[in-house]
Amino acid sequence: MTASQVEQKYNFDIVRWFTVVSVIYLVVGTLVGVYIAAELAWPVFNLDTPYLTFGRLRPLHTNAVIFAFGGCILMATGFYSVQRTCGVRLWSDKLAWFTFWGWNLIIVLAVITLPLGFTQGKEYAELEWPIDILIAVVWLSFAANFIVTIARRQSSHIYVSNWFFLGMIVMITYLHVVNSLAIPVTLFKSYSIFASVQDAMIQWWWGHNAVGFYLTAGFLGIMYYFVPKQANRPIFSYRLSVLHFWSLMFGYVWLGSHHLQYTALPDWAGSLGAAISLAMIIPSWGGAVNGMMTLSGAWDKLRTDYVLRFLIMSLAFYAMSTFEGPVMSLKVVNALSHYTDWTIGHVHSGALGWVGMVGAGAIYHLLTRLWSTEIYSVKLVNTHFWLATIGIAIYVVAMWISGLMQGLMWRDYDEFGTLSYTFAESVAAMHPYYVLRTVGGLLYTLGGVLMLYNVIMTIRQASAAPRLSAAPAHA
Repeated sequence: MTASQVEQKYNFDIVRWFTVVSVIYLVVGTLVGVYIAAELAWPVFNLDTPYLTFGRLRPLHTNAVIFAFGGCILMATGFYSVQRTCGVRLWSDKLAWFTFWGWNLIIVLAVITLPLGFTQGKEYAELEWPIDILIAVVWLSFAANFIVTIARRQSSHIYVSNWFFLGMIVMITYLHVVNSLAIPVTLFKSYSIFASVQDAMIQWWWGHNAVGFYLTAGFLGIMYYFVPKQANRPIFSYRLSVLHFWSLMFGYVWLGSHHLQYTALPDWAGSLGAAISLAMIIPSWGGAVNGMMTLSGAWDKLRTDYVLRFLIMSLAFYAMSTFEGPVMSLKVVNALSHYTDWTIGHVHSGALGWVGMVGAGAIYHLLTRLWSTEIYSVKLVNTHFWLATIGIAIYVVAMWISGLMQGLMWRDYDEFGTLSYTFAESVAAMHPYYVLRTVGGLLYTLGGVLMLYNVIMTIRQASAAPRLSAAPAHA
């Protein structure tokens, strides 16, 4: 099949647009993250304006990297892989474009409302009720297109990556709807229908599962398609991938309570969340090993294939994060780690290391296939890889050290039974580590800038030359 025939059979235009904007959002989102990290190290960056304070920009940062970058790369890879694995075109091109413009409208509304202070104050669910409704509508348009495309597939088999995408789509739909149930007061203000500890439990049922299904299951869908494709080898164990899927689907929904240890939440609920969290290490590591062992007998590919390095390194961070999180949920560890920067380090090892790097690997893989050309600069891909890896290492290690210091300083008593350190003293002790965090984040952002430049130049290179006659390899 020639490139033109592939273009006629599949809708790759929507994938191209989602791919390009995802890289833009990666740069913007991480840049905002670097700025607010600098604010914690040097408060002068607040510039005495409420619109640039940490409290206003922090939710903008999380929404940009999770829902702008993360959402666009999930939709790009989802729309691409479902067409290739099912052998059919997207069910509705018009609905796909509605999803694209609707999702980007949501992002624009977030950029406007969050710095202005319009927020519900709920982690990963800050946007106010009219935008929440729009999110549900656009997400359902993505879901409908994806599901009907699978229903129209040419083969009887549904490849495992599609199962992970489906799991994400279904779970996020009702998680978002239930957690966002609110009573509107004005156009920009509403109150949750839940109250007190019930509101906290529902919030973290959503909050952790936004990580568990959106940032884990969805990106595992990316991993299970793009690692075998980039390595040009079948997945190491298909049975293990199926076991991985069902374990995540039944296990992750119970974990949210481990965020609420030592609170008004009943003690048994936190214990249950911690126990199942520990059990989830097994399928998570099984999935990570499954991805890595796909290279069994072909590890030499890592010497020259920098795109594959992104994908495999992301699996290392996935394994690390899915071990660290359950350990932090244990009450004896949580007593030290909760409310400290250790949690920040854990989140970013997963977000930057797992989500960011598997997303970058998928984007680089898509570039050559969507535009039928070679990547403009493999050296820039290599530079991006090392900037990202070193940046994450500096960031995470700094947060681990500062988090442990915070926890130890907060619980240290003198011979009279009073606290040895004031809270202000613990804040002052964090300054060098906040500087290191800013440096680590800046390196990661610079890698994203190089990626954006590489993407732009690759597209320009493709538009300046006739398309290659060879079509992308079939899934």
